Amino acid sequence: MEQKQMKEYEGRCSQEQLPACAAACPLHVDARGIAAAVATGDFAGGRLVLEKMTPFPGILSRICEEPCRRSCRRGELGGAVETRALERSCMEYGEKKTSRSAFLPRKNQQVAVVGAGLSGLTAAYDLAKKGYKIVLWEAAPELGGRLRNLSSDQLPREVLEQDLAVLQDLGVDIRCGVRVGETSEASSLKVLCGEFDAVYLGGGTAGRNLMPELATNDTIPDPITLATAEPQVFAGGSLRPETAARGFIGSVADGRRAAVSIDRFLQQASLTASRDHEGSYNSSLFTNLDGIATLVPEAGAAGGYSRETAAREGERCLQCECLECVKACEYLAHYKAYPKRYVREVYNNLSIVMGIHHANGMINSCALCGLCREICPGDLDMGEVCRDARREMTEKGKMPPSSFDFALADMEFSNGDEFYLTRNAPGTTSSRLVFFPGCQLGASAPELVQRLYAELRSRTAAGLVLGCCGIPALWSGQQALFQATLEKIRASCAELETTRLVVGCPSCLQTFREHLTELTVEPVWTTLAALGYSGSVAAEREPLAVIDTCTTRLDRDLQDGVRQVAADLGYKLEELAASRERTECCGYGGLMYNTNRGLADRLAQRRNDESSRDYLTYCMMCRDRLARQGKRAVHLLDLLIGAAYETAAQRAMPGYSERRQNRRQLKRDLLENVWGEKKPAVPGLLLELPPAVREMMEERLILEEDVRRTLAWAEKNGGCLRDRVSGCSVAYLCSRQVTYWVWYTVDESKCYHIQKVYSHRIEIIKEGQGGSLSEGAEQYSTTDLVCECCQRELALEKVTLTYMGSNFPVELLKCPECDLVFIPEELALGKMLQVERALEDK
Repeated sequence: MEQKQMKEYEGRCSQEQLPACAAACPLHVDARGIAAAVATGDFAGGRLVLEKMTPFPGILSRICEEPCRRSCRRGELGGAVETRALERSCMEYGEKKTSRSAFLPRKNQQVAVVGAGLSGLTAAYDLAKKGYKIVLWEAAPELGGRLRNLSSDQLPREVLEQDLAVLQDLGVDIRCGVRVGETSEASSLKVLCGEFDAVYLGGGTAGRNLMPELATNDTIPDPITLATAEPQVFAGGSLRPETAARGFIGSVADGRRAAVSIDRFLQQASLTASRDHEGSYNSSLFTNLDGIATLVPEAGAAGGYSRETAAREGERCLQCECLECVKACEYLAHYKAYPKRYVREVYNNLSIVMGIHHANGMINSCALCGLCREICPGDLDMGEVCRDARREMTEKGKMPPSSFDFALADMEFSNGDEFYLTRNAPGTTSSRLVFFPGCQLGASAPELVQRLYAELRSRTAAGLVLGCCGIPALWSGQQALFQATLEKIRASCAELETTRLVVGCPSCLQTFREHLTELTVEPVWTTLAALGYSGSVAAEREPLAVIDTCTTRLDRDLQDGVRQVAADLGYKLEELAASRERTECCGYGGLMYNTNRGLADRLAQRRNDESSRDYLTYCMMCRDRLARQGKRAVHLLDLLIGAAYETAAQRAMPGYSERRQNRRQLKRDLLENVWGEKKPAVPGLLLELPPAVREMMEERLILEEDVRRTLAWAEKNGGCLRDRVSGCSVAYLCSRQVTYWVWYTVDESKCYHIQKVYSHRIEIIKEGQGGSLSEGAEQYSTTDLVCECCQRELALEKVTLTYMGSNFPVELLKCPECDLVFIPEELALGKMLQVERALEDK
């Protein structure tokens, strides 16, 4: 990701934009923060916010014209928040916590400020806080200008004097009763420019007297910088007609703008750079007002609030923020921030050359479903960001191979000899259409695939392609593998002489429509309807709630078609709040289930909690994921051509081993029943797997065939240990990026009784300087385990383990003769959990 692209992504997220009230305030006072503090009775906290952002908080809390209220979003729902009254309450009831006289170290430059109205006072305050030596000139005998003309009811004299006293604390040299331009002390602007490094004309009689010396054809002063034709001189306050129209707060804003310009001038920095949001502007922060009750302001604002009334008025503040995507997306909420911050983390993660990529877990946990884009007012798609990041990390060799290893291995199986199949219908040499059921439909409901293909064949010359569409490769950033998969499917269609692809999976549908544009791609239920198949009419039953799969988010025609098929079958339907464009992922999308199991399960449960109705899905993985979390759910094809309703609604999600075997058997059955090609199954080792072991394997993505391969390799090569405590043999096998460990015994009938199975994706990369024996291995003494091959006891050896980019020096148990290394389950899992929790904390 280039920095320009990162900035573009960040610019779409409005969460860090100021709320409308603060943006409208020329000083950007945090009215939201003040209201939040007051609502909880924390007047001191509210006062601290006000004092940090305004030079004279007591004065402004009495006289500010409140431009914030004109932009307050609460104004649309009962009336704007009485911000000035809340600020006054903070000053009256809030204890002063800190000294406001802190300033930067003294600088050598001197600045003359002419005019002690609010504009000049603010410029003097801000510049003195920055360490400049300030001389403040005022023709009147006292500071304050027109503030002195206000009634004591509006601005009590003690409040005025208390606020102005801060200038003396800051060391400002105050010279009242001096008419600059009329006395020998400062007889002209030229004299001031000779004695001072910069001059600010803040208004009043003295300022007006000096302005003629600047008379040119140029605009005086510049509206952005308040600079004049004389480089050292800046002017504002009542010398600008537009300032007078903005009232007291406009004068303060001019003084602050002038102070920024003078500081930049003296530091020899640009006067104009990055000043777009200085002063009042319109915020782009999105605030959703739907469902918010109308509340009118608390009475008594003009005379000041009591503590209790102020707190109630503070509660009226909407605390404007966006976070619409975070509210809707469990993934975005999981990492406790929002897209603008996530984009920055992704960019930083991609920029790392050496070291730990802390954002890997976040990048790889996104469902890539596009919900955030539909919700975001700026169309920011975190799925696009994460998908591109995965691809870039893969291309640079920075993606840990283990991240999506299981899903890619499963895809490899689906596109390998044991499942992939290309056939014309029996007795034909070409196909009018080709049925592509997809790997998940074949894995979960192979009988449906056989019935669907039989119906298609009975109506037209329908060919068949079994395989995976390649979306796991696309989701995991394996672009070359994805393209190779598409080419394989393209070649199969060419072999069958067809350009019409009928699919049983909505993810396959969208993938092919986007990437195989030369083909006509359609869902199988639409094809069956067009060919004259109508299914059987349902018995009267309660309505079904429709679950739209996230890959069809923008396909309104497909969504309508699903509903029409169900209605034609006699089913009543109920729409969920999260449907169509706003549908949510089941937790499988983007391979989330492989990388963040707990988060994926929460997504599925969130979907299940939307309704007590039975669910109707048209994605088999959605159906299975929701069923796994305890939901009664049926697939559209169950209703159209499948088993009895109750059987379908109660069907459990097949385990991963069963899914693999279902696909393997589906190909055999089709070859035998349709084409008469009998292909006998190859018998494997006989296993006895207790339910607890099966559950363990399911959680850790271990297949029965992984166990069989591990046992077969160990028996053939002698690569196993014996646990003297339990009497079990311990076999292991390194395969792809995974090492499998199996505890087992064998009976007389050569049945392998499996006691425990685990795997890890830790790789032993080198010898290193290890620490003490890690906690997971301490429970094993060197005499508990022996090598079955040579009967040698295991010895300690220092090695370095690496997992997700982190290295762990440890001492492990190793056979000195056969070079077998034993990694106890507690150590393997403990290290992985340690890293994953650390990444999650990030």
